[in-house]
Amino acid sequence: MNEKIAVSVIVPVYNVEKYLKRCLNSLINQTLKNIEIICINDGSTDKSAKILNEYSSDKRIKIINQQNSGPSISRNKGINIAKGEYIGFIDSDDWVDLDFYEKLYKSATKHNTDIATAGIIRLHKLHKKYHLKITKEEISNNTNEKFLLCDCPEKSYVWNKIYKTEWLKSNNLKFEEGIIYEDVIFTPEVLFYSDKIVTVPNTYYYYWRRKNSLITQRHKKAQIDSVYAHNKAKEFINNHNIDISQQEVKTTRTKIFGITLFKIKTRNKKKEYIIFNVLKFGKF
Repeated sequence: MNEKIAVSVIVPVYNVEKYLKRCLNSLINQTLKNIEIICINDGSTDKSAKILNEYSSDKRIKIINQQNSGPSISRNKGINIAKGEYIGFIDSDDWVDLDFYEKLYKSATKHNTDIATAGIIRLHKLHKKYHLKITKEEISNNTNEKFLLCDCPEKSYVWNKIYKTEWLKSNNLKFEEGIIYEDVIFTPEVLFYSDKIVTVPNTYYYYWRRKNSLITQRHKKAQIDSVYAHNKAKEFINNHNIDISQQEVKTTRTKIFGITLFKIKTRNKKKEYIIFNVLKFGKF
């Protein structure tokens, strides 16, 4: 590939044969053509490796095979070999709009930002909702505002963003290895150390929630790692005097015989009303 690579997309792959083609199709058909797709096969035991080989005729796809080591090591390996001007991450059971990387790349380069971030649509079976909705382009170099625009730490996701490669590598910003919920630690750090970010409306990352995900499979480890990661992120935020008060959720409950019938969640002056933990009205 002689043309300059705009975005390196890093895809950790582990036992996702049911979803991998959907993910890869959304990448090879991007309107931004000068991308590289770095697929780290993390010791898959299903047909994931076979599917990757089927797509290898696309010269933009690079396949790295390794023993099962976890997504952090896979992502860090991808960062080390990435040649794109920017780096993006996608989980192999998710997908993105076909103009996703073009819109993020154009906004990031136009405004010379370290990070460009887009919205998220969360799906589970027949349920679909905006998990993070971005309605306009906003640029910020203010730490507190960057956290507010990304709804961090509530939504500390790495995959709805792209990151300037030179900046990421020069600051040695990597994922802590050996844990789940590594993005909970990574995202506050990159937002804090970034000089400037831009929000990009009208393109989305599709976050697929499935029962047999990595976190579900490792339930006990996930619980331990979740506590560790959230505590470490909280410590980082406190140590750097980052004000996240507008993102904090306050909950009031109405109970009868100890059972919650009705509750109101309030965040940043917006309210969500929940009845029996089923019916919801309003949104953040």
